[in-house]
Amino acid sequence: MPTHLQEGDKAPAFTGTDQNGTKHSLAQYKGQYLVLFFYPEDDTPTCTIQACNLRDNYALLKKEGFEVLGISPDDEKKHKKFEAKFSLPFTLIADPTHTIIDKYGVWGEKQLYGRNYMGLHRTTFIVSPKGIIEKIFLRPKNKQHATEIIAAIKK
Repeated sequence: MPTHLQEGDKAPAFTGTDQNGTKHSLAQYKGQYLVLFFYPEDDTPTCTIQACNLRDNYALLKKEGFEVLGISPDDEKKHKKFEAKFSLPFTLIADPTHTIIDKYGVWGEKQLYGRNYMGLHRTTFIVSPKGIIEKIFLRPKNKQHATEIIAAIKK
């Protein structure tokens, strides 16, 4: 289990800097649904599929009342290139020091081709307008991620 957080927990407060050097904090998003999607690395195949699915459905997510923030260990410069290359309409928070990543418990041991290593576990949190974690996706369906986000809240 990659995160210690559970649905119903208060979302950990954070402040981070985006691809444009702008600071963002959890408090700014009070009163609206927030999609926090943690992903391992900009411009890698699976991360790109996930980000592009959210991009392609961004208008629908906004219409449903969601704001979207992507968070990865990459720096602002790498985020800016990723945003430009794929025309991403949402904020990407740089967390190279793992401050937010650790608060959300999404860094840990992973395995690839039989080799163990430390890395970010792709995880999405939906934070309610009151700051409560309403849904956690431990294995997001990257090609249908926006659809599963909307379905989770429309129950």
